[in-house]
Amino acid sequence: MTTPRGYDGVVLAVPVTVPYVRHSTDSAQWWVGRALAGLAAGAGVSHREFDGLSVASFSLAPDSTIGLTQHFGLSPRFVDFVPLGGVAGVVALRRAARAVQAGDADMIACIAADTNAPQSFRQSLENFSRFSQDAVYPYGAGGPNVSFALIAQAYMAASGLTRADCGKIAVAQRANALKNPHALMKKPLSLDEYLGSRPIAPPIHLFDCVMPCAGAEAFLVMREETAKAQGLPFVRLTAAIERHNGFPADPVMLRGGWARDVDVLWGMAGVAPGAVDLVQTYDDYPFISAMQFEDLGLCPKGGVSEFIAGHDFTTTGSLPHNTSGGQLSAGQAGCAGGHLGLVEALRQLTDTAGERQVANARRALVSGFGMINFDRGLGSGAVMLEAA
Repeated sequence: MTTPRGYDGVVLAVPVTVPYVRHSTDSAQWWVGRALAGLAAGAGVSHREFDGLSVASFSLAPDSTIGLTQHFGLSPRFVDFVPLGGVAGVVALRRAARAVQAGDADMIACIAADTNAPQSFRQSLENFSRFSQDAVYPYGAGGPNVSFALIAQAYMAASGLTRADCGKIAVAQRANALKNPHALMKKPLSLDEYLGSRPIAPPIHLFDCVMPCAGAEAFLVMREETAKAQGLPFVRLTAAIERHNGFPADPVMLRGGWARDVDVLWGMAGVAPGAVDLVQTYDDYPFISAMQFEDLGLCPKGGVSEFIAGHDFTTTGSLPHNTSGGQLSAGQAGCAGGHLGLVEALRQLTDTAGERQVANARRALVSGFGMINFDRGLGSGAVMLEAA
């Protein structure tokens, strides 16, 4: 495989969260507009100065990004539409970074937004993919829980991961969420409550599941000199990987595409595996976070249970993880879930995370995962970010 070119000179700035709500009758376009306004305000420029627009959304139809340019009075040189769920943030960042490097755009707004009207989640499940329409939903197995239960059973049997291990991840994330004013979950969660929660699709139980909601996450991608000229706090992109359908021959998902490219990630970053101050994994279920711990080289294969036992994942712990509370406690606003970790890492590395700020945060690992079929998730990616 060709060694990828680095991302020298590319930075992220202006983290924006449009606060989540459980249900919304506002359109996805409205949520994108709110995020765009937040980016403009944070950058101190008119939104019309953005010459790149990347949007990730499941509920934007019949629009795509190009239609939004007229809605918002933009005239960009670069547009991208990335309806790839939990991997959309990494994919959008990689594409935007290359466009900025090539001079195809100077300042790209990367936005993920979805609405969540009553019944819209059920409707999105019906139409999520042709695979879902033809092979899953007609048999009463609609939604991700049953598919992820199959993957969880196989992975837990192979890795030795236990429900108590998953509970430690979920409980720590709830503790982090209590320091996040944007998080929807406002009550503490104990390990006993996690273990005693009602089954949904065993081994998936209630507190393994995210809450669908409406909201938006966004950031800007630009050259370092642009950020300095604007006086914007920024973080550097030092490495990135992306892989889809990473192991086609595996009968069921026991590893993600990260495992194929993890050496490239750490090689580009120029640091040893695990040399990070915080980690933001895509957490549609706790066991998927555990899988990422292994596949991203934070612990050896088969050692994830010991790794979890040996770490405190709260914001003041030995390995702060999903410091916003992640989707498990902040909520899953559709495609915005794939941008959540990037926006949170940007806040942490610019020392603007408030009460949940990780002390001396200099380097963050952020991963993405998305687009589930019955026996696997197809998209995986990760990036390394460093404080300026």
